[in-house]
Amino acid sequence: MEGISSREIYSNRWMTLREDVVRHDNGQQGIYSHIDKGDFALIIPFDGARFHLVEQFRYPLRQRCWEFPGGSVPDATGFDPIAVARQELREETGLRAEKLEFLGKFAAAPATANHYGHVVLATGLTEGEHEREATEQDMRAAWFTRDELESMIAENVIVDSHCMAAYLLLLLHERKSATPTPPHA
Repeated sequence: MEGISSREIYSNRWMTLREDVVRHDNGQQGIYSHIDKGDFALIIPFDGARFHLVEQFRYPLRQRCWEFPGGSVPDATGFDPIAVARQELREETGLRAEKLEFLGKFAAAPATANHYGHVVLATGLTEGEHEREATEQDMRAAWFTRDELESMIAENVIVDSHCMAAYLLLLLHERKSATPTPPHA
C-alpha cells in the first residue's frame, strides 16, 4: 500500500486524526483513516510477590478498568521509556523504583494508530505520595498477587489489551531469565 496524499481531520496535544488517500497493491485507490499518537510507557510494578495496579474510569468503555500504570508525554520530541516510566509510576502510584528494566514494546493498535507501548518492569519499590494530575484524581491503586492478576485477566476484570501484552512480555522475560544458558562447545 502506498500513500498518495494525507490531510489532518482533527488534532489536539495528544493525537492527530488523519485521512489518507492510498493506492493498494492492485492499483485501486482508497481512503485510510489513522491516528498519529506519541508512544507511551506501561510500568509493571512488582515487589517479588505482588503487582501494583491502578483503576480508573475509561470513558470510551463507560466503565472503571484495572490496569498497569502508564502514560505518555504530550508534545515530546523524543521518547525515553525509562524516564517516562519513572515519572508515571511516581505520579499515578507514589511508588519509586530502585530498578527500571525495559522488557520490550508492542504496537498498541497497528490497524488504526502508529504509536508503541514500551513495557518497563519496576522493582525495588518504595512507597510515597502519588502526584496525580487533575484528570487522575478518581484513580485508585492496589496490590494483587500473581494468581489474583491472572484470575482478573481470565474473568475479564482486566480488559485492557496493553496490560495483557505487558504481562506476556514479563512472562517471556521471566522464562528467559530462568532458562540456563547451555555451555559453549
